Amino acid sequence: MLILIEENGNGAEAGCWRFNVLDPPRPVTRVRLHDRSSAGEWCDVVGWTDRPTQPISPAVVQKIDDSGLGVAYLISGGEWGLRLKPVDDASDWSLHGSRQWGVPYLVVGSPADFLAAEPARRG
Repeated sequence: MLILIEENGNGAEAGCWRFNVLDPPRPVTRVRLHDRSSAGEWCDVVGWTDRPTQPISPAVVQKIDDSGLGVAYLISGGEWGLRLKPVDDASDWSLHGSRQWGVPYLVVGSPADFLAAEPARRG
């Protein structure tokens, strides 16, 4: 899978990254980040696009090969990356939200660090 993030107003770094995905995408709504708190901080997450009137798109998670962890989980979104905010922030999604920020994508090591839809059962 190739992620290409355009120059954008979301604050997500522009660039191109390649990942070896191991399963289909599933919608994801929350992720626990450990960069601002060692105990972890739950954040709402959405994909962000260049559409001015409806910039929100689904964020998705997929299992990936990771050279350091063996298996990890890639969370990705729109062409402008992801937008995050702490779960206690009830404000609307906005590029101007003081407690919101953008990233191109996230890689987390454990399924305990995100809330996603269950995978479709194969039958």
